[in-house]
Amino acid sequence: MGDLTESQQRGAACVWCAQTLTAETAVDLGERRIKVLDNYVTAFPRGCRPCTATAAYRALMDHAPGCEQCVDDAGSCETGMALRRLMREGRR
Repeated sequence: MGDLTESQQRGAACVWCAQTLTAETAVDLGERRIKVLDNYVTAFPRGCRPCTATAAYRALMDHAPGCEQCVDDAGSCETGMALRRLMREGRR
């Protein structure tokens, strides 16, 4: 995340495609501390709905097969549940 533009760091643009975001088109990805040059700054990244859904799907496909909780009971894994929430949020 250290190579995000200023508008991506403050959540005005999608972290993946750099599309300008509004409150209606953005998915909040949570406050983060990121390294920019030699300093850490607080960032408020957001993504557009299509990019967020795609990224969450890919992350879930990477995560779930190797996660014992996801394999046994998908509802018991916080990471898997968060990724599924992001996928739903992206499809709204």
